[in-house]
Amino acid sequence: MFSSIRSSSGPLREFLEFQQFGRKSELDEVLGVPRIANEFWTSKQRAAHSLHEVSYRACFKPQLPRFFIERFTNPGDWVFDPYMGRGTSLLEAAFLGRVPVGCDINPLSQALLAPRLAPPTMAEIEQRLSEVAWERKVELPEDLLVFYHPTTLQHLCGLRKHLQRGGLDHIDRWIQMVALTRLAGHSAGFFSVYTLPPNQAVSLESQRRINEKRKQVPPPRDVVQIILRKSRSLLLDLNNDERERLHAQAGQARLFTASSEQPLAIPSQKLALVVTSPPFLDVVDYALDNWLRCWFLGLNPGQVTPTVTRREGEWQNHITNVLCNCYRMLRPEGVVAFEVGEVRKASLELERLVVPAARTAGFEPMCVLINQQKFTKTANCWGVANGAKGTNTNRIVVLRRPG
Repeated sequence: MFSSIRSSSGPLREFLEFQQFGRKSELDEVLGVPRIANEFWTSKQRAAHSLHEVSYRACFKPQLPRFFIERFTNPGDWVFDPYMGRGTSLLEAAFLGRVPVGCDINPLSQALLAPRLAPPTMAEIEQRLSEVAWERKVELPEDLLVFYHPTTLQHLCGLRKHLQRGGLDHIDRWIQMVALTRLAGHSAGFFSVYTLPPNQAVSLESQRRINEKRKQVPPPRDVVQIILRKSRSLLLDLNNDERERLHAQAGQARLFTASSEQPLAIPSQKLALVVTSPPFLDVVDYALDNWLRCWFLGLNPGQVTPTVTRREGEWQNHITNVLCNCYRMLRPEGVVAFEVGEVRKASLELERLVVPAARTAGFEPMCVLINQQKFTKTANCWGVANGAKGTNTNRIVVLRRPG
């Protein structure tokens, strides 16, 4: 059962041996791979940096990638996420002085991540907003009046026109990113009338029904003040050292808008770590969720649909192809942390599909880590106490490229 642990070397072996013989670890196996349940990160570590607070469906907590980045990479190493989403893994990598490398077929990913790798100052944001022609005469998409007051929609269209002129610098890209996160939501902190949470845009017809049921009319919103308020919130924790570190990594970052199955312009054996979470079969409809953000960016919503399927065999083939790509780019003894979940009412454990895919791609599956955060007891890993309530679970398939 533990031959994979004994055959590993360096930090990975030390880590796995600690978990194997740790007094409170719970062990079983799947397809010959040990599954290790423990509390690998704790509530104290859950105070994530404010710069992460960007809404995106199916994203994980920053503590997950940080856990692996700190243990299996060094400053200057390249960290890759082939499904970068809102960019959680890569922003954590940049904070830790690693080079962020990412790919996502959804063009929204770059729009949400790249500006946070090169954050402007509040003074720069305020100055740029003062230069926007907010009353610019543009044709208003009247259908969107179910979400927005006419004046608010006028200002959004003026900002949209300003941003579509091309040649955007890091300040414009930041303002665009913040506006994307404020387009629709369920409080006065968004541009819209009350609707679903910001990572899910309902259809026009659904919003009409919400308005009728709640007897609501879109109120006027101050677009400038909402952007400034969210910017201050995102930048709240950012200090000068972190800003300099992020800007330095932004200059080296490699972000691709492409399928994660495609060959990427990344040198062979360059990556130290891959840490990611793929779309879980039929769980999320990304095109439906993001159609309003696509409108703001001038994109076709069909461009944000992941190239995965509802069929298990096709999903496994896709994962095999992605891992083959990762194998070429990962250095010997490099690690892959592949976060998966239970889908279809917990009847399908996705590690049962990932482990065979990994072996086909040439990887050695080391273990499946099951992080079981129990907030009512002292953490049994790393000696961090916490006393909150509730539970949280992540399942991560850990792979190694043989040396």
